[in-house]
Amino acid sequence: MLNISLIITAIMSLTMIVFGFLLSKKPPKEINSIIGYRSQMSTKNRDTWEFAHKYSGKVWIRSGVINGVISVVLALTLQNLSNYSELIVALIYVQLIILLLVIPLTEIALRKMFDKNGIKK
Repeated sequence: MLNISLIITAIMSLTMIVFGFLLSKKPPKEINSIIGYRSQMSTKNRDTWEFAHKYSGKVWIRSGVINGVISVVLALTLQNLSNYSELIVALIYVQLIILLLVIPLTEIALRKMFDKNGIKK
């Protein structure tokens, strides 16, 4: 069970780091409805589009690194507990929540940086 749990936690963290890098360094060139960070605010114009990708990418990179270190340490530390399986499932849910936190954090940052029409404040 230890190997599988470490692999799953590592995959979640690596996913955040890789996609964070792609979002921040190589965002989609054109605003579109298929690929990239898409919200009503991020698709207002080119400035909001680029800002949302750079910001959300940085959040995912940082979160992925922190998440990965904590997850591996917890997985290794807790492996001998009788309820290890339940703890790993809880850890995976926490990772999923961290993965999704990029949405409200990016939206808050967009609203601080731009007005409702997408014009830089």
